[in-house]
Amino acid sequence: MAGVVAVTTSSAGGAVSDAELVQRVLAGDRALFEELMRRHNQRVYRTIRGILGSEEDVEDTMQQAYLLAYAHLGGFAGASSFSTWLTGIAVHEAYSYLRKRRRISVMDEVPDVAEDFLRPPSETPEHRATAQQSMRLIEAAVDRLPLPYRTTFMLREVEQLSTTETSETLGITPEAVKTRLHRARRVLRDTLSAAVGQSAPQAFAFLAPRCRRVAAAVMGAIELAERQASTLTSHAEDVTNVDADP
Repeated sequence: MAGVVAVTTSSAGGAVSDAELVQRVLAGDRALFEELMRRHNQRVYRTIRGILGSEEDVEDTMQQAYLLAYAHLGGFAGASSFSTWLTGIAVHEAYSYLRKRRRISVMDEVPDVAEDFLRPPSETPEHRATAQQSMRLIEAAVDRLPLPYRTTFMLREVEQLSTTETSETLGITPEAVKTRLHRARRVLRDTLSAAVGQSAPQAFAFLAPRCRRVAAAVMGAIELAERQASTLTSHAEDVTNVDADP
């Protein structure tokens, strides 16, 4: 949207920060929430996709996460980055969906083990030629990981959050993040070996058409809710005026 792009560029020519966009949305510029979604759609998608383990209901869960974030936008205090705050909401919504679908507890701690990082291989012409195929293998293998390992792997290796950011997002200790990541790598190493280190950041891409579809659906829901609220307010005022007539 051209109007959104224009107002998300500062006078110095740089992009307006997430925090400033949040303040503008809270001040009444609702359309800027779409810019926030577009900035973070990839991370929100990868986070929810990693938890659900399949494409089924990913977009619906994303929309619910964004609507919840919009409803509670005034609660964003800036103690952490907006992306961390939003990702936490995405995690909450994805696990809520799983609980409804599976009726199981999904956040069991993993016993502590020694950390053993899987070193990425040196890039070669052969690897570059097969990177696309390797990426598909990674996505399939990650989908088969146990849920706690899959979620951690998606945030650390695919979305490339730091250990601290992942810890804050999942509400677990940094040691638990390292443990889960180690175990996820160990499982993946058996079948993928060198492909993991080079191709993971390109996996689970959230391409433009889906980005636009999710953003449009969320903005449509927000607009409908606000229009309905306005109608109810007007009706209540009419009733009050009628009651006040002599």
